[in-house]
Parts: sequence; C-alpha cells; structure tokens
Amino acid sequence: MLSRPALGFAEIAWRWSFGFAAILLLTFLILEYFRTLPVGAGDLFLLRTRHPLLISQALAHIFRRSAVRIVRALFLLFVLLSAAWIILASLARRSTVNALLTYFWEDGDGERDSSALAMAAKIPRHAPFGLNLLRVVASVAALFAFAGALLLAKVASPSAQPSPEAAMLVFLTLAMGISLAWWLLNWILSLAAIFVVADGSGKFSAISQATELWRARWGSITAAGAWFGIAHGVCFFVASSVVAFPLAFAGVMPPGIVLGGVLLVALLYFAAADFLYAGKMAAYVAIAKLPEEPILVPRISDSIPPQSSMDRSELILCDIPTLE
Repeated sequence: MLSRPALGFAEIAWRWSFGFAAILLLTFLILEYFRTLPVGAGDLFLLRTRHPLLISQALAHIFRRSAVRIVRALFLLFVLLSAAWIILASLARRSTVNALLTYFWEDGDGERDSSALAMAAKIPRHAPFGLNLLRVVASVAALFAFAGALLLAKVASPSAQPSPEAAMLVFLTLAMGISLAWWLLNWILSLAAIFVVADGSGKFSAISQATELWRARWGSITAAGAWFGIAHGVCFFVASSVVAFPLAFAGVMPPGIVLGGVLLVALLYFAAADFLYAGKMAAYVAIAKLPEEPILVPRISDSIPPQSSMDRSELILCDIPTLE
C-alpha cells in the first residue's frame, strides 16, 4: 500500500467516478420528474392556503397519475447503472489484479521472476463480468428478501392482535440472516475475481477455486481480513469523532459551512475505506498466487561434522591399553 499508493488511488478514482455519476443522474431524474408534474390552478390555490389537509389533497392530486412514471424511470436508471457498474468494476478489477501480479512477480530473484513474467504473459486476461453480474443479482435478491421479511413481520403482528415486539424480533432475525448470507456471497464472488483475471478461469470455476483457497488458507485470509477490518473500524471511529466538531458549531456558523465540514469528513472516510479495500485485495492476491515459503527443519545429520574432518590417526579412549 505504501510502495504502490497508485493502486489505492485508482480504486478511489473508479469508485468515486461511478458514485458521482450515479448521484448526478439521480438528481437529474428527480428534477426532470418534478418539472413534468401537472400543477393546475386549483392545486396552486390549495397549496397557498398552507392548511395541512388542503396541501395533502393537492399533493395527492398532483402525484396521482405520475407514480407509474417515476417507478419506470427509477427501474430504467437502476438497470443502466447496474450495467455500467458491471462493466466499470470488471475492467477496474482486471487492471488492479494485473498490476498486483506484476508487482509481486517483479520482487525476488531475477531468473525466477523472468520465468514467472514470461509464463504470466501467456495467460489470457479476462474481466470478471459474470461474477459482477452475479453480485448484482445477489443484491437484488437480498432486497426482495428484505421485502419478504417485512411481510412476515407484518403477519407476526396482525391488526386484530398487534404485537410490535414479535414483529420487530422476526424482522431483525431475518434481516441479520439475509445480511450475513449476502455479505458471505459477495465476499466469495469478489475473491473469485482474482482467479478469473489471473488464470482465465470461468465464473463457476473461479468460485470453486475461491472456496478451495478459503479451505486451504483460511488462517491467512482471516488474519488479513481481520487486520484490515480493525483499520477500517479505527477510521470509522476517528471520522465519527471528528464529524462532531462541525456539528458543534451548527448554531453559530452558517448551515452551508457546517454541511461542507460534514461532507469533507465523510469524503475523507470513504477515501480511506476504499484505500484500505485496495490493500486488502492486494493481500488476497498475495495469498492466492504467491507460493508459500517452505519451513526448513534442521536435520540431526546436519549437526554431525563430515567424516573428512575427523583425524583417524588420533587415539581414542578404547585404543589406550589398560593397566593390569
């Protein structure tokens, strides 16, 4: 991370580029949606009365026939952004893993590295489009699962005998299980991207290789994830503490300055998180593709001097005659 910080900055660049583009498109969609809302003279009259009931009736009349349009627009935006993310994330991951493999293979002995680089040059590099598509599908499935959890929680608390505690317990239990399953599947798919890029494996073969890597090197992978998780937690704690300073001046300074300070702290936190993610990916690439160094155990024979170093002409105790 320190010797090649460009990899971390590249991770920040592509993630932030997609994030800003998504925010701009969503803002443009909302503004255009509001511009197309039909507002008649009667609606304006009800809005100017400032009466809550009349305002709610005016808003219901304005949004009555436009709900379908906003749903279609949001669905189209989601599909387009998902396709853009699949393409961008796949190309970025291929570039990142290629750069990491080149960096790792360049370290060490010259002959070994030159042969490794020559062998690596013959391996076709593929972008993990299929794996990222599966990640999108898993995220959509998780959203539907959360919706199902809400329905089951509603069933657990019927209107005839309401039980908010039971509904909350059912929803939180299902939500924790769904979140854990989604996180585990997303982690396996992100780890499998290494094998798609490095070995040219198919998506299902890469998933199998990632699972096998976890089974064989679970200690190293867990240690790397734990250390980077601790670093991420420290960054979150620091950001949560620093963000309290601009909020403390909310009643004294203008709201724009306070909001700018909060956004600055949030952006610095997101940058640190993306930089740490690049480092964690580098650790996974090293664990997956670098050979393990063998542990050399000294043999007992190594401590015995060779026979050529012994003077055979020197007398030993059994050669001295005993006295009668």
